[in-house]
Amino acid sequence: MRDESILELISNLGGSNIYHIKCEKRSYTREFTFHDHEFGQFLFPLDGSLEIQTKWQEINLNSDYCFYIPPRLGHNYRSMDRNEFLILDIPMQFLPEDTNEMYIRLDKQWTSIRYLLLEEEQSHENLSSLENLTRYVTNKLQTSKPPSIEYIHKHYKETIRLETLAKIENYHPVYYSSWFKKKTGKSPKAYLSELRFNEAKHLLRSTDWSISEISEELRFENSSSFTRWFVNSAGISPLKYRILHNG
Repeated sequence: MRDESILELISNLGGSNIYHIKCEKRSYTREFTFHDHEFGQFLFPLDGSLEIQTKWQEINLNSDYCFYIPPRLGHNYRSMDRNEFLILDIPMQFLPEDTNEMYIRLDKQWTSIRYLLLEEEQSHENLSSLENLTRYVTNKLQTSKPPSIEYIHKHYKETIRLETLAKIENYHPVYYSSWFKKKTGKSPKAYLSELRFNEAKHLLRSTDWSISEISEELRFENSSSFTRWFVNSAGISPLKYRILHNG
């Protein structure tokens, strides 16, 4: 890692903790470097890409995503091209408890956050505004949906393979299942089933679609398989549910 900051010098001498928020631009070399640190870190690509390896994850971080590295997560990193990254180092006292790594698509909100952080990095004038912005960013760690969960919400009516979800997060499928349960409190299968079940109830209450049409909308093979699934989930048939909630 090529970094002229005092922070990196301290880190190389064995200190890996910080007590003040640090927002700055950094570049990385072609050689793999391994370390961890006692603070959280956001990486926002500005130019080029960065290879990052953790125990369960391998990603190529480019301008479409940002990446959060929690405290004490060992990781390898290198860049094979000309690169520049905006880095936000966050002391422990600003972080929620038990954060884990997060691979985040740069939607409009996160792109705006990157822009505001760039403004702070260039001005170096108002430490309180950087602190307020950092608190906003760390709060989003608890409210943002990782890309694979966003994918589930967009495609829950379709057949979704565990391997597809794991690939989106660049996780091994075995680790992805435990990561997902820690994130949501449910297995991927249960989470997906709940989304489909809620949509089924919504369609039964708010439309006059036939059971066959609802079954087709939710991608069941036929109305019989949909009815069996709904009974297992709700304890009553779709038709009885509609009568009870539209009566």
